[in-house]
Amino acid sequence: MKSALFVDFDNVYSGLRRLDQETADHFARNPSAWMNWLVQSLPLPEPASPDAKRRVLVRRCYLNPQAYQRFRPAFNIAGFEIIDCPALTSEGKTSTDIHMVLDIVDLLQHEARYDEFIVFSADADFTPVLRKLRRSDRRTTVLAIGFPSAAYRASADLLIDQDEFVRKALGVTESGLPGLATEADSSGVEVRLEVRRLVQQTVKEGSGPVSLAKLASLLLAQVDGLDAASWGGFGSFRGLLESLEMSPLVTTWENGGTIHDPKRHRLSPQKSPGANEPKTGSLMSKAAETIKEEVSRSLQPVQCGRLATKVLELDSALAADWAGRGTFRKFVEALDLGNIYLDWNSSGGVAYDPSRHNGRVATMEVPASEWEVPELYKIARQIHEATDAPLLTPRKYGNLFGIIAADVAASPFHLMETGKRVRDRCRESGHPVSRADVNQVLRGLLMSGYSFDDGPNDAATLGQKHVDNVRALCLREQIVLDEATNMAIHDWILGRRD
Repeated sequence: MKSALFVDFDNVYSGLRRLDQETADHFARNPSAWMNWLVQSLPLPEPASPDAKRRVLVRRCYLNPQAYQRFRPAFNIAGFEIIDCPALTSEGKTSTDIHMVLDIVDLLQHEARYDEFIVFSADADFTPVLRKLRRSDRRTTVLAIGFPSAAYRASADLLIDQDEFVRKALGVTESGLPGLATEADSSGVEVRLEVRRLVQQTVKEGSGPVSLAKLASLLLAQVDGLDAASWGGFGSFRGLLESLEMSPLVTTWENGGTIHDPKRHRLSPQKSPGANEPKTGSLMSKAAETIKEEVSRSLQPVQCGRLATKVLELDSALAADWAGRGTFRKFVEALDLGNIYLDWNSSGGVAYDPSRHNGRVATMEVPASEWEVPELYKIARQIHEATDAPLLTPRKYGNLFGIIAADVAASPFHLMETGKRVRDRCRESGHPVSRADVNQVLRGLLMSGYSFDDGPNDAATLGQKHVDNVRALCLREQIVLDEATNMAIHDWILGRRD
């Protein structure tokens, strides 16, 4: 797939800097590293042939030389054409957007016929050009740091998850130190450490070689943050296991596979395939029915990780290699799902029925029965669907802001570390909030210019800042903020007034 990359440096760098200065500098000083990830690891936007590979033939970086000249050498070394876009107004406004649009339209007519246009920017002004590219049957991939508008997101064929970009492309770990996590997973380095510990313990306690199917089921049941669809960002159980340094343990993958300690265990003679294997056709039919039933019961699109767990209840042996297909994605795409659609652009993927769902999924589904005021739930859900503001109950929001305030009072703020601690303490308090929702709230505060170093960091202030963020997002998505809606947002996030 022939690709062209356009980087709005000022937009990406300033967005990352609001979240963490070190992360922003790592993006600016090491473009070769994240370019390797872009070429070698980032999935291609659909549709793409199975053997297709990304070739980035054009690399252009648009930056303000008056502010970011010090980063120029790194992009030169990474093979970028650098287009200077100096400030044209006293407010610092540059002509980056018009330069990028003109170059994109120019390459659209190029004889090379570029298949994919990659845009690094959260500027919604690029929405019309993305739509023009779609009309011309070209793929579009976007990295937007912050909170891109719904129209901008919908106009892209593939939206790069910004957390995944930070973890995998920039290699920034939970501790914030770049370069230590070349294969970081969805819950951080501690997930891999826990997987390694459990594997070693299970093999040590086993009287013989351990079945990989049994091991996969054990890991899914006991490791928090691990799911059978993504396997911690490695795509498959085999990918996760092979990423770990398990010496002196030996893994074999034939006939279902085993892992053993050669000093303590002796491998049994290999059984001939076929005798005890499950009837694949029947199993896949049952898996398809399970997925269709799960989607039909849900009021919103269903995370593929959740579906993978349901399918494994039919036969846990599937976890090892998904009936020879390696990943859950390839397995589920081979099923006859009728009217069920799969969307892999969002992190982890979702399954949905277009006649009932809009193709988007909440990070944590909250039953309407948990809300004390049903009318408030209806308004909150409408706002959530338009803006992605976390759909938490007022009680969970109050508890969340209290825990954030307590955490930053006890420890220095760091987006990843604070987010993890807050997630854990919310769970311990009996009012769990997903890591994605915690990060969404924290990121919103930072992107709006709030500084935890300057404070004040009391729960009331944090809650009010989040209210302001949600109102701003509503205005961006053209939601009318009349008195009733404003009051509903206040009551939803800060609790009802006396």
